[in-house]
Amino acid sequence: MRYTTFGTTGWEVSRICLGTMTFGQQNTEAEAHEQLDYALERGINIIDTAELYSVPARAETQGSTERYIGSWIKARGNRDRYYLATKIAGPLPFASHIRPNLGFGRAQLDEALGKSLERLQTDYVDLYQLHWPARKVNFFGTRGVSSIKHDPWEDDFLEILENMQELIKQGVIRHWGLSNETPWGVMRILHLAEVHGLPKPVSIQNPYNLLSRSFEVGLAEVCLRENIAGFHYSPLAMGRLSGKYLRGTDRPDARLNQFKQYTRYNNDNALAATAAYAEVAEKHGLNLTQMSLAFVNDRDFTGSNIIGATSLEQLKENIDSIDLQLSAEVIKDINAVQARYPNPSV
Repeated sequence: MRYTTFGTTGWEVSRICLGTMTFGQQNTEAEAHEQLDYALERGINIIDTAELYSVPARAETQGSTERYIGSWIKARGNRDRYYLATKIAGPLPFASHIRPNLGFGRAQLDEALGKSLERLQTDYVDLYQLHWPARKVNFFGTRGVSSIKHDPWEDDFLEILENMQELIKQGVIRHWGLSNETPWGVMRILHLAEVHGLPKPVSIQNPYNLLSRSFEVGLAEVCLRENIAGFHYSPLAMGRLSGKYLRGTDRPDARLNQFKQYTRYNNDNALAATAAYAEVAEKHGLNLTQMSLAFVNDRDFTGSNIIGATSLEQLKENIDSIDLQLSAEVIKDINAVQARYPNPSV
C-alpha cells in the first residue's frame, strides 16, 4: 500500500479507501466483515460509509451498512487501526425516509450523528461529511448551474461551521468534510471559516473517474491551493470501467443490471469512451480496471480513492491497482480519449 497526507489533518492515509455502500444490499454481514478484514490486511486504513447506505437508498435497508461495520468494530476491537468516515444525508428526495426535515441544523446533526455512532458501535468518527449540499445543485443527471433559487435554502454555512466546531470540541468527530459540493460552496465555507476562526472542512467527496473528470474544472485547483483532500467516489463509474459490460462477462446481479435506475454511465458517448479506454489498456498490456483506478490513485489532488466491491476477487483486483503507476505514454493516450469524449457522464 502507498500513503499520502490527507489534507490538513496530518493523517497518513492509504491512497485507497474501502467504500462500503453495498453492505446490506449486495453483501451480507459476513461478506462485509470479510472485506473489512482483507482491506486492513492489505494496508488500507480508511473506511467510508454513510447513514444513507446501503444503496439503493431504501427505508428497509437504511443504516444497514453502518450496522454491519459496527458489528465488525465490536468483534475486532481494533478501532485505533483505521480512520472511519461517515456522512449525514442532505435534503434529497430519495433520502426522505431517514428523518423529516433533512438538513444540517444542530438538532438534525445531533440526531443523525448519534444514530450513526450507535449503529457503528463507536464513540467517535474521524471524518463526518455533509452528504449533499442543502441547496439544489449537483444532482445526478444535471450538469452545471444555470439559475439559482434562494427559497427555501438560505446560506447556513456559518451555522454549519459553528455546529462542527462544537462536535469537534465534544470529541464525537475529529474532522469534517463535504460531498457533492461545488467550487463556490467550498470557497464560501473556507472564507467563513477563516473570518470566524472556525474549523475548515478537510475533504470533499465527489465522483471522479475516466468518464467523469469535471472535478478537474474548479475543484482540483481548490483542493491543491487550499490543501483539501479529494476523496473520490465511483472511480470505476459504477463498474462500467471494469470492462465487464463491454466483454459480456457481467452477471445479472451486477449493479447496472440489477438497478436499472442508474443510467448516468449508460449513454452512447459513455459506452464509446469506455470502449476507447479498453483499447488504451490493451495497447499497453494493462488491466482496464486497474488502469482506471491507477489514474485516480495518483492525481495530485487525490487524498484517497474510494473503491467498492461485491466479492473478494473484485476487491483484490481493485487494491492491486496501487502497484500500478501509469507512464506518460498511457496518460497521453487517456487524455486523447478524454478529448474525443469529454466527460460523457452527468
